[in-house]
Amino acid sequence: MTGKERVSVSLNHKLPDAVPLDFAGTSVTGIHVSCVAALRDHYGLEKRPVKICESGQLLGFIDEDLKQAMGIDVEEVFPRTSKFGFPVENWKPWRTFQGLEVLVPGDFNTTLDQNGDLLIYPHGDLSAPPSGRMPQGGYFFDMEIRQPPVEEEDLDPEMNLEEYRPISGEDLNHYQREVTRAADSKRAVCASFGGMSLGDVAQVPGPSLMYPRGIRDVAEWYISLRTRTDYIHQVFAGQCEIA
Repeated sequence: MTGKERVSVSLNHKLPDAVPLDFAGTSVTGIHVSCVAALRDHYGLEKRPVKICESGQLLGFIDEDLKQAMGIDVEEVFPRTSKFGFPVENWKPWRTFQGLEVLVPGDFNTTLDQNGDLLIYPHGDLSAPPSGRMPQGGYFFDMEIRQPPVEEEDLDPEMNLEEYRPISGEDLNHYQREVTRAADSKRAVCASFGGMSLGDVAQVPGPSLMYPRGIRDVAEWYISLRTRTDYIHQVFAGQCEIA
């Protein structure tokens, strides 16, 4: 069976010739860039810097040679932009805290604070407050809480919907190209469309927004599930309508 057939058979609740295998088909099944590099070494593949496909968790793209070596059955289609809002393109070298040389998107811009923590910025704009933080020696970014003062009379559910918008023409063109590319493989195509992580608390801080508004503190959000029920309902209703 091909990977596509194996996944299709399994999704139809029938028995394939083997359990379908997905690594890095989505940001949920992804592999940290350090592990991708280690797997390339394990299989004796060409040594080259791994590209980071998901900038928050530092997940690495799996190239065709490693997909074949691991027997992966899924071909990925990722969004055009990262969770921090910059395009995943125009690669440049970067070194992790552990000394691994990798490739990151061109607008993957960082600074170090006084504690040695690594800060990353929405849209790569160093003039904005950082939206992610990697503790010194860490492996991935935590989302920075950039909660503006909460003024009850000024709260508008639209503030928490700013990053949820219909897919743009530019993004549709990207998906068309990527789906066409992935469909040429013999693997099952798994496309991740941004903006549909409904209820995902990791999105509440608005890491792609320059200056997030509304309820953006994770603790405040959970409190609001009890204290601002109508507001939360309106946010979820808006997300569902857009999705």
